[in-house]
Amino acid sequence: MKVVLLERVAKLGQMGDIVSVKNGFARNFLMPQGKALRATKANLASFEAQRVQLEATNLETKGEAEAMAAKLDGQVFVVIRSASDAGSLYGSVTGRDASEAATADGFTIDKKQIVLARPIKDLGLHEMIVVLHPEVSATITVNVARSVEEAELQATGDSIADLAAAAEADAEFEIAELFDDIGAAAADDDDLVRSDDKPAEESSDEEDQPEA
Repeated sequence: MKVVLLERVAKLGQMGDIVSVKNGFARNFLMPQGKALRATKANLASFEAQRVQLEATNLETKGEAEAMAAKLDGQVFVVIRSASDAGSLYGSVTGRDASEAATADGFTIDKKQIVLARPIKDLGLHEMIVVLHPEVSATITVNVARSVEEAELQATGDSIADLAAAAEADAEFEIAELFDDIGAAAADDDDLVRSDDKPAEESSDEEDQPEA
């Protein structure tokens, strides 16, 4: 189906472009969301008549989006979730969760504005793209952790995997030191036993010698 775009659409074109798309994409996405019209003579004539107003509206909304992006870009939002010691979530974090976390911090973001290739299923810092306007986007980071304290640690650059590995290494070091201490103590005991036995043997030899 051929449609005329009423705004810029990523990977398709700019406002006013006539493009060919699949029927389902046009009927289920582009046209219901007001992003395009079927490219009929009547619709093309209607678009040209409204083009100046559409462009003015687009510039206004773009300016508002740019102002919002300047505040939003680089923001970090914390999402608390249960997870295993290995860092795997018991569930997942979606665009809705990111939207709710941002809203709780005073930013109005619709879940549909968040671009997420797949749900997040691990603890850590995850970047997301927020589309504020067809020509304006911002990047946010979602800090997924099991607690606020853990989120603060992750924010410093330490991942849960790194922390777990460090804890495991410390535990192995303590065990190795414990065995070294046990080995050293056993060696000291052996030396003590040998030193105790030696005088007794010397005394026995002296008793066996005949009198002069």
